[in-house]
Amino acid sequence: MKLNPWKQNPWFESVAVAQRRAKKRLPAPVYAALVAGSERGQTIEDNEAAFKEIEFSPLVAGHKPDRSMATRVLGQDISLPVIISPTGVQAVNPEGEVAVARAAGSRGTLMGLSNFASKSVEEVTAANPNTIFQMYWTGDRDTMVQRMQRAHAAGVKGLMATLDWSFSMGRDWGSPEIPEKVNFSAALKLGPQVILRPGWLWSFARTFNIPDLTAPNLAAPGAKKGPTFFGAYYEWMTTPPPSWEDVAWMREQWAQISGTPFMLKGVSRVDDAKRAVDAGVYAISVSNHGGNNLDGTPAAIRLLPPIAAAVGDQVEVLLDGGIRRGSDVVKAVALGARAVMIGRAYLWGLAANGEAGVGNVLDIMRSGIDSAMMGMGVASLDELRPELFEIREGFSRRAGAGVGRSLSEI
Repeated sequence: MKLNPWKQNPWFESVAVAQRRAKKRLPAPVYAALVAGSERGQTIEDNEAAFKEIEFSPLVAGHKPDRSMATRVLGQDISLPVIISPTGVQAVNPEGEVAVARAAGSRGTLMGLSNFASKSVEEVTAANPNTIFQMYWTGDRDTMVQRMQRAHAAGVKGLMATLDWSFSMGRDWGSPEIPEKVNFSAALKLGPQVILRPGWLWSFARTFNIPDLTAPNLAAPGAKKGPTFFGAYYEWMTTPPPSWEDVAWMREQWAQISGTPFMLKGVSRVDDAKRAVDAGVYAISVSNHGGNNLDGTPAAIRLLPPIAAAVGDQVEVLLDGGIRRGSDVVKAVALGARAVMIGRAYLWGLAANGEAGVGNVLDIMRSGIDSAMMGMGVASLDELRPELFEIREGFSRRAGAGVGRSLSEI
């Protein structure tokens, strides 16, 4: 007999359900920080909505009884074409990135770890050795090399550079108030909102911890703690933006330190994709930073086909943005992605049910991929191609492909 017959089943059937549970569980400012977005929210909305313009044409018979979604990304074999995208300061759960890493490892996929994370690279690689470390262009070159060396010493399997941030400010719906650190003053100010979410509060209280808003992977050698998130953000804002020569330098430094793959994340133009190839990168991620950067950038899935067509035979192309179900993954692979990266989707799972919630999200992805592959009559990811789908005319965006229009042509 159940002690509490009204207790909710922790399993959820979709990412949307996980998001609703996260909203109920998290204090309002924490939930709003995960939603994020920028300016009018055009890009974050289109990231998801654009997938509706790619329609299936399923078979009535002739389905393949055995299907495989295994693939190889960044030199690592993974069991499904979905990997964890790095996100900063995952203080929605006491275990944060460590819980995410364990869930990813248990499902046979890669963990992406941000250098703005709330857990150290050493803790995360111990939980999942198949970790890719992500860096922004922040600090001087000596500092960046030191951070690369630390990540390599921790055993990461590759480096991801995110360089597409332009510090876009302001949201039409308002930004959440997040303290620089959790102290008495912050607790007093945010207490009324936190006390309304006793489950989230208890998850930290029972571990005798408080949400950690520092970035340990940015700590100076010998320092006990890293800077606060806002301190890290200030360093980032005050670092001169990188040139393509800097990208090549970063790739070369990583090659000398580690020799493992180097990915450039945040590509949205065909010409930039070609420059990335010239800089010697191993992979690129077609991304608009989850709609958190320059609002009005097209959905990532719209940018994918021309970029994949231009450089997909020279580098691995991944997609990051708007993935909420397995069928989205299948569409992205058909349009040229080797795999996809998920961000908010697993954060909703983490907030809803910790490590098990992240695993739940990955299981949802796996199930949806298999269902879509079955319906389309394919046995492997290699068989997916655009001709199997109905795609609305004018779907793709071709910035940097030499097809721009002058003012008189608009």
